[in-house]
Amino acid sequence: MDVKFPIGKLDVPETPTLENVQEWADQIESYTGRLRETVDDLGEEDLSKTYREGSWTVRQLVHHIADSQLNMYQRLKLALTDDAPTVPGFLQEEWAVQPDTELPVEASIRMLEGINARITEVARNLTEAQLDRYFIHETNGKITVATKVAKLAWHEEHHLEHIKIALSK
Repeated sequence: MDVKFPIGKLDVPETPTLENVQEWADQIESYTGRLRETVDDLGEEDLSKTYREGSWTVRQLVHHIADSQLNMYQRLKLALTDDAPTVPGFLQEEWAVQPDTELPVEASIRMLEGINARITEVARNLTEAQLDRYFIHETNGKITVATKVAKLAWHEEHHLEHIKIALSK
């Protein structure tokens, strides 16, 4: 197993369907409960574990997941409401060391509950035409709504697996 990509890299069908989006929405909807089951009762020692040398800690991963979902949710909404908006990246490494990442992970789990509920509602109500709407990422180029929903689901699962690897050490 490649510990950097323990569930593999993001793999989106060439032509994603509404059925694909519904599957991703199901993953997103159930995610916070699965994350909570994994991290709820952890002490400082476990929250400080890493999944590989030089990686983020479990605490940083939980906060990163919330930060990332927040940014990706905004991009999703912009793609649905604006015509081909250009969106900035966010400096994940810089975000990961801000003072709020020292908060208890519960703050980010609560944040994720709200964001994921909103993402799920948007995803479940997309039309075929909306799947092809897009935004332009300043570094990664054109990203469609369907691809963004896929990444929202994949990214959470990717880091949940990192957390489980860290906790197994």
